[in-house]
Amino acid sequence: MQTLIIINDPPYGTERLYNGLRLAHALLKRESDVTVFLMGDAVSGAKQGQKTPNGFYNIERMLKLVTAKGRVLLCGTCLDARGITEEELVAGSERSTMDALAEATEKADKTLVF
Repeated sequence: MQTLIIINDPPYGTERLYNGLRLAHALLKRESDVTVFLMGDAVSGAKQGQKTPNGFYNIERMLKLVTAKGRVLLCGTCLDARGITEEELVAGSERSTMDALAEATEKADKTLVF
């Protein structure tokens, strides 16, 4: 089964990105084909070098787990608006486009939005 998870919220301050990635991890354990598309403030979660307090979740680490078995696509326009360059991104995440999101949506059996 192909699942597309679209996430809009920032990495910290709400837990939508955190919970979307938790679901992605659970689906990947079940051998599902998972694509996560980050847009809006969620793209800042793909910036490498995040330092969070001990005991607090770290979105960078969570994204790396998704890229090991699934795909993480990032809205290029959203990256540009926030001044985030490709060199600053978590390894395995990919700058993407709305056309790629449209294609992923068409191919997905399920699309979930956080």
